[in-house]
Amino acid sequence: MGVPFVAFPCCFFLFSLIYFSSGSEVVTIHVNEAKNLLLSGYRYIDVRTVEEFEKGHVEAENILNIPYLFITPEGRVKNPEFLKEVSSLCKEEDRLIVGCQSGVRSLAATADLLKIGFKNVHDMGGGYLAWVENGHPIKMEEPKKVQEPAIVEDKPNEEL
Repeated sequence: MGVPFVAFPCCFFLFSLIYFSSGSEVVTIHVNEAKNLLLSGYRYIDVRTVEEFEKGHVEAENILNIPYLFITPEGRVKNPEFLKEVSSLCKEEDRLIVGCQSGVRSLAATADLLKIGFKNVHDMGGGYLAWVENGHPIKMEEPKKVQEPAIVEDKPNEEL
């Protein structure tokens, strides 16, 4: 019962920190608007983990999966290469929509991108869960096939 009470001040602090320190205001858009923008040529950056992404993601023509956080034994840790990876694949003037599972990671990621000079970046409110809830198309990744090791039969040494 104490977790929700503690979680609220932490979330409020995180939101305040993001909102007031980014230099630019984060614009959060509804999933319906995000869908229309994706159809008009925006690029979608899914900041969830690779495992989350492979279980299902927004169906979009131009989509990247660049995790914002990694899950470690110590908990969630910010991807130290996130901004570098986005900057290597996107230009500051590219039109981007950032999404995650529920809208928390994407809010922080959007603020970070605005901070380093990206101009046309929108946070997709509610994330993948809201996308699915609104009946928008999703795509599932094919499970990666692990090659089976070759089976070698042991034959007794034959004498020549």
